[in-house]
Amino acid sequence: MDSIPPALRGRPFTLADASPYGVERHHLRTRRFRRLLRGVYVVADTPLTLTTWLRAALRTLPEDAVASHLSALRLWGLELRRLHPLHFSTNTTQHVLRPELRLHRRRGRLHPYVRDAIACTGPNRTYVDCATILNTIELVQAAESLIHREHTTRAQLAAYLQQCHLDGVLRARRAFAFVRERVESPMETLVRLALVFARLPEPDCNPRLFDRAGLFVARCDLVYEDYRVIVEYDGVWHERSKHQRARDRDRREALEKLGWTVIVVYDTDLATKRAIVWRVFQALRDHGYSGEPPHFNATWSRWFD
Repeated sequence: MDSIPPALRGRPFTLADASPYGVERHHLRTRRFRRLLRGVYVVADTPLTLTTWLRAALRTLPEDAVASHLSALRLWGLELRRLHPLHFSTNTTQHVLRPELRLHRRRGRLHPYVRDAIACTGPNRTYVDCATILNTIELVQAAESLIHREHTTRAQLAAYLQQCHLDGVLRARRAFAFVRERVESPMETLVRLALVFARLPEPDCNPRLFDRAGLFVARCDLVYEDYRVIVEYDGVWHERSKHQRARDRDRREALEKLGWTVIVVYDTDLATKRAIVWRVFQALRDHGYSGEPPHFNATWSRWFD
């Protein structure tokens, strides 16, 4: 074989797909190709994207299989936990004995959506399915991401949870009690819940702040308006230009001149979440908060330490 047939590039294929183009089993064992799953290959320089992996898996699964659970959640824009195993759902009775794949058998009819040309479960169904795998913090992150990306609304998801009887729905309902609107990143969710589950007051999510003349000043991640305390998660500060960092500094100084205390949480701070909670508590207390100090129980430690 002198050259790789164009028809095989950019997509997963099986030996049966390749044979009509003169590509035989011994060719597939060379460095020009890569095996993704048993019996499924790609040209070696093919980018291994999520959709590439999902299409490879679909070459081995029943015709009605749709991406579901964590794999569907990735298609809807949120990556939680590792890529593998890939999750699919089917109405057939087929089993899959492969560590890279999980095939969930469904009794009720599947109503697939399409994301990136891949059939998958809808956003509300995906959230409930993920409740059989994810913990409470991750479920809140999942719901708030789906809402922020406008794949669903809080009202639509609430209605779906009330009428659905799928596996995982009870856990999904419990986690949904902590879901808020206007949350723009999973790390904002994580920081907010670390505060709430340590029994500090709950901050408002991404409100618009104004000066005494009613002029807009800033839109901030987590805001304790009664105590003039702001908590900002900044996970990409080191990637910004000098000009952008200067603008961030000026914005924060403007807020501080108006009497706000701004607590900035960097991605490196997440290794010690207790310290974040204590910083916020100290700021709240400095502004008149008289509540109890943070409480870190076993559940808090399991989710955040």
